[in-house]
Formats: sequence, structure tokens, C-alpha cells
Amino acid sequence: MGRVTTDPGHLKQLRLAKDAMDRDWAEPLDLDAVAAHAGYSRHHFIRVFKAAYGDTPGRYLSRRRIERAEEMLRTANLSVTEICTLVGFTSLGTFSARFKRATGLSPSEYRARHVGRGAALIPGCYAMLWAGGFPNSPAAPATPDVPDAPDAPAGSGHRDSGEAG
Repeated sequence: MGRVTTDPGHLKQLRLAKDAMDRDWAEPLDLDAVAAHAGYSRHHFIRVFKAAYGDTPGRYLSRRRIERAEEMLRTANLSVTEICTLVGFTSLGTFSARFKRATGLSPSEYRARHVGRGAALIPGCYAMLWAGGFPNSPAAPATPDVPDAPDAPAGSGHRDSGEAG
């Protein structure tokens, strides 16, 4: 097996993948696709990323998601389950276990300890919209819900006639 190097050319390649993780942390990220950003195979990418940044890509991404969850628990009036989903975890159990390992507190304990030390919580509806909307729900139409809206895409909920649906 060859030696893992972190010369400037390799670091530039790795930075592309790291930037993708930083940008798309809430999305389900496929390690093969992230590795492709750096131009590496999956296994080589893990080795090179760890050599450069001191952690595996999976742990790095998990840490970024936990950081965002901490912020949301302190500032948004959302349930732990909603926050779990918004930050990119698909399992509440995995989220809670990783959160506790990283912070020493469960998400609920963390919220209880940190809420009330600053400004009021952001209403959940605003937090959800800021985070990109509700998962697995149709996107809000780009035009007002008016019959005859010329820009309304097909199937967007706009009616072409006054009939009740």
C-alpha cells in the first residue's frame, strides 16, 4: 500500500470534498460521491482525508451535523426529532447517541441546560423554512395560489377552473 501524502495539490482536491460536506451537511451524502469531488476512490479518500484533517469523513460530517443541532436546540422551537431530520440524520437513536457522545448530554438535556440564556426561541415554522422546508413535503409554489397563474407548474396545486378539488 502506498504512502498517504498531503501535498498542496492533494489538499486542494480534498478541500473540494470538504467544502461539499460543509455545504451539503443536511443532505444524505454518499461517500463515493464526496470522494469523487476529490478525485479519489472511496477507500483512498478516507485514508487521505484522515491524514490531512485528523478524522474520517464520516466523523467530520457527523461533527458538523451535531454542531448545527446544538445551535438549533438552543435557538429554535423544534422537536428533537425535527432537528434530527433537519441536520441530516435518518435515525433518532443514532442522532441521540452521537449527540450525547459529542456533548455529554442527550439532546433534551442539552436544550434544558441552554434554553433561556439568551433570546427567545425562533418559532419552529420559521426555523423549518430557513432550513429548507419540511422534509418529504412538496415544495411551496413559486407563484401565488391564484387560478390562471401563468407561471404555475403542472401539478403545483393551482387550479385551472373554479371547481372544488
